[in-house]
Amino acid sequence: MKQILKYSIIILLLLFSIETVTGQNNRKEKENEALKLKAEKNPFFSIRGSVRESDTYKPISKVNIEVNGGDYTRTDANGAFVIKARKGDELIIRHKDFQTVYHVIENNDRITVEVEPAETRQKANSKFKTDIKAFNAYIDSVSKYKKLDVEKSIAFVGDALSQSTTQSQNGLAHLVLADVYMYWKQYDLAVTSYRVSLQNEETNEAKLGLAKAYERNKNYQESLETYNAIDKKSLSNYQLVTLYEGLGDTYFSIKNYQSSVEAYEKGLEVANKHLIKPKIVDLNSKIAQSYNSDGRVDKAEQFFGNSLNLAEKETKKRALEEKVTVADFQNTNRNYSEEIQLRKEIVEDVEGVQKDSIIVNESPLTLQKQNYKIGNAYFLQKDYENAIPYLEKSIEEADAKGDLIVKKDATKKLSDVHVDAGNFEKAKETLEDYKNVVDELYIKREQELSQADRFRRNIIAQQNRITSLESDRVLTTSLNQARTKNQQLIIYSLIAGLIMLLITAFFMYKYIKQQRLANNLLALKSLRSQMNPHFIFNALNSVNSFISINDERTANKYLSDFSYLMRAVLENSEEDFIPLQKEIELLDLYTKLEHFRFQDKFDYSITVDENVDVESFQIPPMLLQPYIENAVWHGLRYKTEKGHLYIDVSKKSNDEITITVADDGIGRERSKELKTANQQKQKSKGMGNIQKRVAILNEMYKDKVDVFIDDYQDTEDAGTKVVVTIKKD
Repeated sequence: MKQILKYSIIILLLLFSIETVTGQNNRKEKENEALKLKAEKNPFFSIRGSVRESDTYKPISKVNIEVNGGDYTRTDANGAFVIKARKGDELIIRHKDFQTVYHVIENNDRITVEVEPAETRQKANSKFKTDIKAFNAYIDSVSKYKKLDVEKSIAFVGDALSQSTTQSQNGLAHLVLADVYMYWKQYDLAVTSYRVSLQNEETNEAKLGLAKAYERNKNYQESLETYNAIDKKSLSNYQLVTLYEGLGDTYFSIKNYQSSVEAYEKGLEVANKHLIKPKIVDLNSKIAQSYNSDGRVDKAEQFFGNSLNLAEKETKKRALEEKVTVADFQNTNRNYSEEIQLRKEIVEDVEGVQKDSIIVNESPLTLQKQNYKIGNAYFLQKDYENAIPYLEKSIEEADAKGDLIVKKDATKKLSDVHVDAGNFEKAKETLEDYKNVVDELYIKREQELSQADRFRRNIIAQQNRITSLESDRVLTTSLNQARTKNQQLIIYSLIAGLIMLLITAFFMYKYIKQQRLANNLLALKSLRSQMNPHFIFNALNSVNSFISINDERTANKYLSDFSYLMRAVLENSEEDFIPLQKEIELLDLYTKLEHFRFQDKFDYSITVDENVDVESFQIPPMLLQPYIENAVWHGLRYKTEKGHLYIDVSKKSNDEITITVADDGIGRERSKELKTANQQKQKSKGMGNIQKRVAILNEMYKDKVDVFIDDYQDTEDAGTKVVVTIKKD
């Protein structure tokens, strides 16, 4: 009986211990969940402020600023400070010359703390106080509109500079302007603004920003030099972590992975020591990425494990972002099962994140991206049955969100899956869908290029105002200092200012001209890159027709000539102009191939005036091919009797020639009548590209090419004539 009682007591004690441990674990989980919820709903932000005497409004330096239980900093020589805090945190402001001040954070607006001075001094000029408040209000407006309206932000910087009375204020204005440019990815302009800020006042914030802007602008050596030149002892703990992280990023960009790991580890040491939790997660992840890029997968797995565990204690969005990074790592190392598991977890959790924050198409967390990558991982495992539904879902979601890039990739991948699975009919349908998406994406890219160009012009216009204000400020300062000097010195100063403005205008004009040339070259390259697939697609249709009627010998002969033509076309695809002789040879070969297919429909002739020096004239490659293609496919092919295609090169003057492409086909009007309703909706891509190319080339080379199209016969078969005029350079 005693033994039974003894064992009963032991069992009860064990049950009580288990219940206690379980309760403690549950409490810890609840506390962690509460902390995560707080972090999600109330994130950290940077608080800018200053401490000033209430009567004179003069700044007070070396004031201790501390967040209760958090970050710490001191005011600089201008009484200014920047500190990380959350809404609801309490700032404790201490100094030997005034009583401690407590301030509760309500939002991320600028804070101006006015304190009673240790000694009574003469009252400050009210205008001086008003000017400072006006300047601070404009700077706060820049921060408010930074992510909403870049033009408004820049305009507020201009307003702030118009109220500026000190170099310190000028430095701050250009610093916040640089931050705006960094957010909108105008890194070259950010570099300039950071440098102007440092010229007015040297601050660690501007130095760190300049180093990061150099790195983003791919000036890697300048970035390293700037980081290494910063006095680490003068940095706050958070700034020191930022410096090491930035160094690591720059080393990673130049593939110096060992140095990047060393820099990240130094930053991680500081972050761990001072409990800067968000940076601890980021640095563990970046160390893992560096090890992985260096081929040290075992070390990468260790640090990715750390980053995943730590990210779980941060916000849900940060945890999901880290899962994406680790999933990409698993994909790189062909661990497809682990990748699929992680991405499925992301898909399950991302809908909850979308309720609290907007996930844009550029984010790696979008459902369309994750489903595409799951489908791709299944495809790499040859699991076509699972790959297809995920890719189809990705296409559906991408279509709903207007994400043409993912839709294009997923459609192409789905076609590849069908090919590997042996479902060639489905693969062909999907490939046609892919072609349509590519066309749609090209149109969108054109619009984005136009918008980007307009956006850049608007920013430059606003920047010119800033430059003008800065020039006016320098000029005004010079005039004020020169009042006691003679008239001649004043005149020299004005002339110097005028020369400076003229030089600025010259360089701005030169820059805009170079930018326009670069945009035109990019557009030409894009149009040429579309001509080749369009041409190849039509030619392969011809080969397909020979194969479909079992004419293998003809198909082989056609393919042999076609491969020679393609080699010549691709060799010229990077050139804006080629010798006329080369273009005639290409046209001869192309027309020969078309005649090879439609021998019963037309004959052709190519005549070159003996007075034309075909080597001295230059012509855009593949300029005439679409007109010949139209003549054959839309004019001669539908002719009841055998027609004729005429290609004639003749001399117009010593500096001009005309190239005529004429046919006695059915003409444009009858060709339109024969088109189906669907064909009438589709605009000829080849002709559209030719028109755009001619317009761009004429803009660049001053009306070098002219094209005229006409119906030139009155008979039933109207025929079409295209006359292209080429001028010498």
